[in-house]
Amino acid sequence: MLTRRNLLKSTLGLTALTLAGCGGSAVVAPPIAPADPLQQLARSLNGTLLLPGDPGYARAALPWNLRFAEIMPTAIAKCVDANDVRTALLWAQDNGVPLVARSGGHSYAGYSCTTGLQIDLTEMNGSTLAGDRITFGGGARNRDAAKALTPLSRAIPHGRCPRVGLAGLTLGGGIGFDMRRVGLTIDKLLETQVVTVDGQILTCNELENPDLFWACRGGGGGNFGINTSFTFQTFPVDQETAYQILWQDQLETLLPLLLATLPATPRELGAKVSVINDGTALSIELLGQLRGTPAELDALFAPYYAVATPTTKRVEHLDYWAAQTFLEEADEQDYSHERSRCIFEPFDAQAASLVIFDFLKKWPGTGASANWKIFLAGEAVAEVAPDATAYVHRAAVMISSIELDWLATTPPDVIAVNQQWQDDFHAAMAPLTSGQSYQNFIDESQSDFLTAYYGSNLPRLVDVKRAYDPREVLRFPQGIPTTL
Repeated sequence: MLTRRNLLKSTLGLTALTLAGCGGSAVVAPPIAPADPLQQLARSLNGTLLLPGDPGYARAALPWNLRFAEIMPTAIAKCVDANDVRTALLWAQDNGVPLVARSGGHSYAGYSCTTGLQIDLTEMNGSTLAGDRITFGGGARNRDAAKALTPLSRAIPHGRCPRVGLAGLTLGGGIGFDMRRVGLTIDKLLETQVVTVDGQILTCNELENPDLFWACRGGGGGNFGINTSFTFQTFPVDQETAYQILWQDQLETLLPLLLATLPATPRELGAKVSVINDGTALSIELLGQLRGTPAELDALFAPYYAVATPTTKRVEHLDYWAAQTFLEEADEQDYSHERSRCIFEPFDAQAASLVIFDFLKKWPGTGASANWKIFLAGEAVAEVAPDATAYVHRAAVMISSIELDWLATTPPDVIAVNQQWQDDFHAAMAPLTSGQSYQNFIDESQSDFLTAYYGSNLPRLVDVKRAYDPREVLRFPQGIPTTL
């Protein structure tokens, strides 16, 4: 097996041979050494192979979640096309090297990190338009979608974070502020190209390899192959009312009202509700967009304004993509852990609010922040059957998450106390929410994770895994297995 020690020995050997031929009057030809497997890989790629110490290596190796920053790859294959991906996949297997694929590097549990070969698709970020359809490379990100679609006044369902990879977003389902109106990201996916572990480059759609296409719509990244392109049906956009509203008064009256009434709002509304402890005080933030006017938004939110006057209120009527910039998350690399639960009806908003405030008031503190939040779902999401795609949480009216953030300087014992607080909070919400969790908020602490992420679709996903990756070449702690 290729190891860092073998790599170092190979590199030292090459250096010694080079120095032996410098400055001397006679050069003795060295014996022919076996070819270095990494050199073989580098020569086989159209892209670039980065090794530790190379310019760009450290940046490419660093994940979004800094909890996993110390997991460093032996090498990074910066692929530029599907053939590069195939070359890297086959090389890793031939040399017994573990591998991961990386697009945006935003795996919440660090599953796009490895000590082996990182197959990096970030150079494959271009797009091709054909009528009202658009194809993105497997390394495209939300910001690439915005750049390509803004001039067209069209969109696909997307996320808030500019650097999140479209691949990871799509493969796990893809929630966002458009989902109640037009569905999840996967609901606009028409086709994807997948490189399988045996080196095939497959086109997957409703007619070609439909079983794999089904699994790619909600089955999570890193399970069946490496997706090198995605073709979407776009939809027209014009103007949206983007809003960010913050309250610091009457929170314990306001939250149950929000949770009880938001699911009944028109599908044109996209919303996220956060209850935040920033270390100094609690607040509630309501963030999102309405396909409508500011006056229509005020009418929808009048019951909330009647409970308490907002501390701050930003409402702007903007062109669609300008509204997405308004809603953009900073997306800075940080230390965080999220634990999610799907919420179905009936839902006791009053009882849930009591638990939420109880835990957030007694948050131990990290020097950063903690929050409980929901993303409003339902409507178009729920109009697709749970087994029509691998995304099983169709009937959820909200997706909730407990987010814990900390700093590089937060002591380990403080982090441990906070993670226990988060685990207790997560457990306390279970009777009020469900056992289902959103697979794109992948959580290494989640028990019974396969059922939580995939529910009744799990047996079919296992069948697809067995068909396309029978030796489990693509594996990680919460990956889909070949047997149950």
